[in-house]
Amino acid sequence: MPPRRSYDQYCSAARALDLVGDRWTLLIVRELLAGPRRYTDLHADLPGVSTDVLASRLKDMERDGLATRRRLPPPGAATVYELTARGSALLPVLQAFGAWGEAELGERRPTDAVRAHWFALPLLRALEGLGVRGLIEVHLDEGDFHVRAGREPADSAPADSAPVYSAPVYAAPVYAAPVYGDGPAPTPADARLTLTTPVSEAVARGTLPLLEALRAGQVTVEGEGPVAKALREG
Repeated sequence: MPPRRSYDQYCSAARALDLVGDRWTLLIVRELLAGPRRYTDLHADLPGVSTDVLASRLKDMERDGLATRRRLPPPGAATVYELTARGSALLPVLQAFGAWGEAELGERRPTDAVRAHWFALPLLRALEGLGVRGLIEVHLDEGDFHVRAGREPADSAPADSAPVYSAPVYAAPVYAAPVYGDGPAPTPADARLTLTTPVSEAVARGTLPLLEALRAGQVTVEGEGPVAKALREG
């Protein structure tokens, strides 16, 4: 494998961009925040990326300790990619980047691809901004997904994961479970939300606060527990 290209600048931001500054890398991280993914699934959910570029980026991420590849035991028997602790620590980076990019989203263009789970991180930001903690199932016109809001960082990183840099103030948390996942929640959800396409897009753009949408009845909330009750009450 050829050596990684570098800005050759003694600056932590430049060093970080050496690892994740190439096109598609952070979008691959977005997909792997949902947990282990097969190559074919990654390619299907990254429309526009060529097979050669995707394979190259995944190799780079393995080399740089951001992702690993492993074989699932039978009956799955498939090779999957997943983030290391170092890679999962990019969640707050990606969330800050997404929040910064809300102003660029605008109305959906005819050429824009969309996947239901691409709304997971914006919705997670909105839920955690309201102090929500729990497993939330979400239904959109495009499909279903679930998010884990307000999770606690893991006590320690997996033994086979790359070490995580820590600093007194800016240390990134490491989480033991995926941030979100496609489809219904794997265990009973604390609440189920239903949003129309216009509402989900407005929340993703940051033009419609989730709290305002809840209070206006633009989000349907199902569930009997305290999390669902708090969301219904706004």
